[in-house]
Amino acid sequence: MVTHTKTAYQPVGQFEDTRFEKIHNVIYNTSIEGSILVANEIAQLIKDKQKENQNCILGLATGSSPIKVYEELVRQHKEEGLSFSNVITFNLDEYYPMEKNNIQSYHYFMHEHLFNHVNILPENIHVPDGTIDSENLYQYCIDYEMKIKSYGGLDFQLLGIGRTGHIGFNEPGSHINSGTRIITLDHITRVDAAPSFIGIDNVPRKAITMGIGTIKNAKRIVLMAWGANKSKIIQETIEGEISSLVPATYLQQHNNTSFILDEEASSDLTRVKTPWLVKSCIWNDALKLKAVVWLSDLLKKPILKLTDKDYNDNGMSSLISQEGTAYDLNIKMFNTLQQTITGWPGGKPNSDDTYRPERANPEKKRVIIFSPHPDDDVISMGGTFDRLVAQGHDVHIAYQTSGNIAVSDEEALKFAEISRELNPDLEKANNIISFLSSKQDNDVIDSKEVRLLKGHIRKSESLAATRYLGLPDKNVHFLNLPFYETGTIKKGKLSETDVNILIELIEEIKPHQIYAAGDLADPHGTHKVCLDAIFKALDQIKNKDYMKDCWVWLYRGAWHEWDSHEIEMAVPLSPDQVLRKRHAIFYHQSQKDGVMFQGGDSREFWVRVEDRNRLTAKKYNDFGLADYAAIEAFKRYHF
Repeated sequence: MVTHTKTAYQPVGQFEDTRFEKIHNVIYNTSIEGSILVANEIAQLIKDKQKENQNCILGLATGSSPIKVYEELVRQHKEEGLSFSNVITFNLDEYYPMEKNNIQSYHYFMHEHLFNHVNILPENIHVPDGTIDSENLYQYCIDYEMKIKSYGGLDFQLLGIGRTGHIGFNEPGSHINSGTRIITLDHITRVDAAPSFIGIDNVPRKAITMGIGTIKNAKRIVLMAWGANKSKIIQETIEGEISSLVPATYLQQHNNTSFILDEEASSDLTRVKTPWLVKSCIWNDALKLKAVVWLSDLLKKPILKLTDKDYNDNGMSSLISQEGTAYDLNIKMFNTLQQTITGWPGGKPNSDDTYRPERANPEKKRVIIFSPHPDDDVISMGGTFDRLVAQGHDVHIAYQTSGNIAVSDEEALKFAEISRELNPDLEKANNIISFLSSKQDNDVIDSKEVRLLKGHIRKSESLAATRYLGLPDKNVHFLNLPFYETGTIKKGKLSETDVNILIELIEEIKPHQIYAAGDLADPHGTHKVCLDAIFKALDQIKNKDYMKDCWVWLYRGAWHEWDSHEIEMAVPLSPDQVLRKRHAIFYHQSQKDGVMFQGGDSREFWVRVEDRNRLTAKKYNDFGLADYAAIEAFKRYHF
């Protein structure tokens, strides 16, 4: 266990030393909460240095993790007078080659999110230069390293972490004493960057990065990680052995490092995932189910076959002591899982709903399915969508964004050329063809006409899918939330206008059920913004009379699925329904082959979601429950 120095800037939060953890870490409810605490620590350091008439030397990171930190620092500068006049910054890395004015460059990123909005002196900003010619690159890296040392080293280093365990761009294999240098990027790193570059082929293969040794020489290090897609590498880094294959593990040797995590990023830590292995637990119903499901999976035994010895041998003797016998506990947890399964997602009419996930009444429900993109509905809950329509509910689909950014130029050009064949004098088609034919740089923002065409492509595909599932066009709503319509990967901030559009639809329909995407691991963050918009809307209207009868169900499926113990409604699909769902997904032809925002999974969406639904069904069967072809899973959100 590494002993960590407590500094005047230590974040406030919950941390429990365990025999598993080798790096100090603090878990917050949300990334926003954690980001504000980190920003406060940086701000306090700047102020303390000002009092001592000293410069504050900051090592800064890019990527999605530090954005909220920079937003808070900008707010403190503008609203509270935080001065950056004594701040000198050194950024971790930069793609190579890369022009400074390229919107994918880290030089552009830092000015966009921080430097353009505070009073830092231009000469105090240092970002690795991606334009240095190869002959002078080696000396440039040495000079960058020496400049950091000339200021006495870094007072504070801010870090994110990649799925390979890289910090900066120190990929697996990096040496503990490495300095600033050119490095070849790991394939996984390039895959993760691909959404921002409109495809992996456009992602640079090399980068300039500070070294592990440079980072470790910082007096204080804070690493931030948000979201479920970082949970595995966070667990490996904090609890694993030091290895060059996971470069972030070198931070175990730094005596003043903190990891700042949200709940999802921390979910694989032993004290979070299996707290009974770490400490005495207060066994509520949720923790009992989590423990029994975990034990069943660990031992590969159905729940009803678990024994007292199984529980005692795996750190759960206190649970058996509380429950009496494994027999009693097993039946209770088996029934809890059994009661999540329903073929009636809108509730089964004229039945006792005491042990069913949904209400029997009203028999016919008004339903809104919110879909962040124009295909998330059928990808993630196509079978449930089909059931709701077939069972006679008043189902409405609300596509929150146009999804136009995900349509390739080649696809748009194909449709424009068809339009021109039908009408050679069509000016819009000719303008689109001319624009796309001359477009060479992926940084070029599409013209309004091109964006409209791409949006129409997604709209027509959505209508084809919803018609196939029997939904009338009048029940399909294209909201085109303004935050998305920037023409670039980077979206605008969620606004009151976005939220009001949702409120207006909810108030019009007065739903008994709302389905929303709780899958926050999408590569470019649209799902999270769309879910935040729904939560904000619900918060504003939750006291309306009609909302007392409204239940909210969160679906996943495109990237991650709910863990078995989290599932509160499991909708089984027959083999025929699996095929109907696949057919509905196929109507989204522009997204079928070579989808632009694939994430780290190279399988097509219909393949990955079928595999995921099949795996959920297999898990239920492994627990001793019925054997289904596939299961779609939902978790209820209490607003």
